[in-house]
Amino acid sequence: MGQEKTTLGSIHISPYAIATIAYHSTLQSYGVVGLAPKNLAEGITSTITREPMRGVNVQFDEDRLHIDIYIIVEFGTRIASVAQSVGNAVRYQVEKTVGLKVHEVNVHVQGLRVSSND
Repeated sequence: MGQEKTTLGSIHISPYAIATIAYHSTLQSYGVVGLAPKNLAEGITSTITREPMRGVNVQFDEDRLHIDIYIIVEFGTRIASVAQSVGNAVRYQVEKTVGLKVHEVNVHVQGLRVSSND
């Protein structure tokens, strides 16, 4: 859990809060059509509930923050560019909003989706 000491006390930032920021910044990135479940169990759970932790994994390692994002990309877009854009957007938003340094953002492309032009 992210923690910061101030003169008035301490601030604790949960992984859920960081996952919410990462979730929304990922969905706003060009070429991303959705987030994918990390595994089968999460896939079953995500059909029942809609929560921002779906497709995002946040880990604190002492003072280092690691974020894994599992995305579905629009067919016809350049996958490497979309993944790099998502990584940069998530890093920027988390660092700007929370004030914690992000050590790494790993973007996992789980699939492609063809959108209908209808």
